[in-house]
Amino acid sequence: MSLLRKKDVSAMIAASQNGTALNRNLGALDLTFLGIGAIIGTGIFVLTGTGALTAGPGLIVSFILSAIACGLAALAYAEFASTIPVSGSVYTYTYATMGEIFAWMIGWNLILEYGLASSAVAAGWSGYFQSLLGGFGIELPTAISAAPGAIPGETTYFNLPAFLILFVITALLSLGIKETKRVNNIMVVIKVAVVLLFIVVGIGYVEPSNWTPFTPFGWGGVFSGAAIVFFAYIGFDAVTSAAEEVRNPQKNLPRGIIGSLAICTILYVVVAAIMTGIVSFQKFAGVDHPVSLAIQMAGQNWVAGFIDLGAILGITTVILVMTYGMVRLAFAISRDGLFPSFFSNVHPKYQTPFKATWVIGIGSGLIAGFIPLNVIANLVNMGTLAAFVLISVAVLILRKTQPELPRAFKCPGMPYVPLAAIASCLFLMFNLSRETWMAFLIWLLIGLVIYFTFARKHSKLGLDEANASVEFAATKEEK
Repeated sequence: MSLLRKKDVSAMIAASQNGTALNRNLGALDLTFLGIGAIIGTGIFVLTGTGALTAGPGLIVSFILSAIACGLAALAYAEFASTIPVSGSVYTYTYATMGEIFAWMIGWNLILEYGLASSAVAAGWSGYFQSLLGGFGIELPTAISAAPGAIPGETTYFNLPAFLILFVITALLSLGIKETKRVNNIMVVIKVAVVLLFIVVGIGYVEPSNWTPFTPFGWGGVFSGAAIVFFAYIGFDAVTSAAEEVRNPQKNLPRGIIGSLAICTILYVVVAAIMTGIVSFQKFAGVDHPVSLAIQMAGQNWVAGFIDLGAILGITTVILVMTYGMVRLAFAISRDGLFPSFFSNVHPKYQTPFKATWVIGIGSGLIAGFIPLNVIANLVNMGTLAAFVLISVAVLILRKTQPELPRAFKCPGMPYVPLAAIASCLFLMFNLSRETWMAFLIWLLIGLVIYFTFARKHSKLGLDEANASVEFAATKEEK
């Protein structure tokens, strides 16, 4: 039964209210910008082309289906974030409701999501950055332009730009959340402005005939497209990782989660409609910049230049927020004893997990440098969907076991909304490839090995239970 030991919810809430070593600098607007920073990036600037090739103009519906799955899960996230405003996101919530082994495994999955997402998106950033340099007549040596095997017929050893952007972001995150939020907010404003520019200019070039047939590959193509573009929504859950750095988290966390997801969904659907309306979806084959291609084919090259710049900034903020979420997750897991202790050490000056930030940042940079983008993208989707399923299960359990807890935000439509979230996320998971499932199961097995060889032995909750048991036995013997 020690595998199912749970953290005391009341103690967690009290600890969060009594202060934290981290600095509380974030409000509702900052959290909304943090969420938008994590969401709008590779999904809208790159994956829209891949999704269109799978779903055709039905990509519009694919985005809506993915948004529904995320929205249902977001309501469960919002309730938990308002009830237990502690770092660690769904890892912490699962620890309080389902037990240590489930918490560890979902934490391990979130590492897959945040860590690999940072690396995957950095690899995408590298392509846009090199394209920008090419516009100025600057070309990097092929050997350091991509990961080994990423370019067919070319000898490549390391993706240097991907590594360097993660190095710069790591340095920024290590200095503090106040500095990070300023940079993130500025970049978010610019990239949203670029997306709005595309909408305003592009809507006049839409040809409704390009939307026919609307579902050229049937509903199966639309569902597969939803599983692919789900990656576009990954990141809103990273908002909950900031819980211990938020002013009035009970109110501001739900606002940030739901607000960022709602804004991004509207932008995604509108952009998908305009993009597939300007250009026939077949023209996106082999294209990694579909949005700028669409506006180029409309004859607006000056707008395409701004879109490329917005893509670079957009992808940069995704890397920033994903790396941030990964560091805060490792901080929470380490604080519970399941990771080495240095991951939860807070720098006395910067008030950040300084060492953890650099270890994770450099590690993600090396993955981005050596592993091609297409190898890891679907694994990110799988890890995230698994997390969404567990958060929905956890909110049902907490409502049942501790109905008296004060909740600043309540997930509506209980129990139907969490059940619908579980069903929709499982549906998307089963639309991923068999190879992705195999890699995911291998990742889970590695996580179980680490848990039983290290984490379980060093669990602070387990050590506290063992000490309490020894004290009880000693007291009983004295009597």
